[in-house]
Amino acid sequence: MEYLSELAINSFIRLALAEDVGAGDHSSLACVPTTDIGRAELKCKDEGVLAGINLAERIFLLVDDKLGVKLYFKDGQYAKYGDIVLEVKGNQQSILKAERLVLNCMQRMSGIATYTHKMISMIAHTNAKLLDTRKTTPNFRIMEKWAVLIGGGHNHRFNLEDMIMIKDNHIDSAGSIKKALEKTASYIKEKKIDIKVEIETRNIEEVKKVLEVGLVDRIMLDNFDIPTTIEALALINSKYETECSGGINEETIVKVAETGVDYISVGALTHSFKSLDLSLKIKK
Repeated sequence: MEYLSELAINSFIRLALAEDVGAGDHSSLACVPTTDIGRAELKCKDEGVLAGINLAERIFLLVDDKLGVKLYFKDGQYAKYGDIVLEVKGNQQSILKAERLVLNCMQRMSGIATYTHKMISMIAHTNAKLLDTRKTTPNFRIMEKWAVLIGGGHNHRFNLEDMIMIKDNHIDSAGSIKKALEKTASYIKEKKIDIKVEIETRNIEEVKKVLEVGLVDRIMLDNFDIPTTIEALALINSKYETECSGGINEETIVKVAETGVDYISVGALTHSFKSLDLSLKIKK
């Protein structure tokens, strides 16, 4: 994915370290001799799909490129309570400086990957693809969307430039579905951009209006119940890609997927997950 560039990842790490370390790790500087060499183990105190291992290694090495990091798991592998995920050796001040950022990232990313994997497993018997959304933590979106990929899901647009998504507020501001779509088509032509267009619909009547106008690539069915979703999919008849969205969770996702919709977007993947419990302990 384009957003997972070396520049973007390294920039995130540097900014996050600056936030966490500030002028210096006075606790370690006060208690740990500068020349102390040690070893630490990152242990799983939970069970789930691990994510952020690749990132953790990068964090350690950006803090101190002389640290030795040994990985016992790869991103996407399942870990159980007590498993040693990785081992890091070297300057103890460096290890302690990186500790909190490594844990914060890995705990959250592993929680997202675990939840994504669970949802994917529930709809594996269908052709529906699970998408994330932009309901992410500011300045942590790269890692959250990366975790969705590791868990087996798919990324929706990373940011506002990736796709035109005409939502209810855009439609209401434009005056109608027809006006919103026609203005969008004119904008794309004027700017000479290659970009996909998705439009959100709130009911069957809006689906019908979109079908009359066209000029889209995907139609979102927002907060449709199952019978209405089935009706809408029959009307669309595979002419456009389809996506279901709106409060979809573990209790409803199977029935939604079984309607035959192409995509299901779930904001909960990145805003309602449970972090995986991990710890990093110095071993003398």
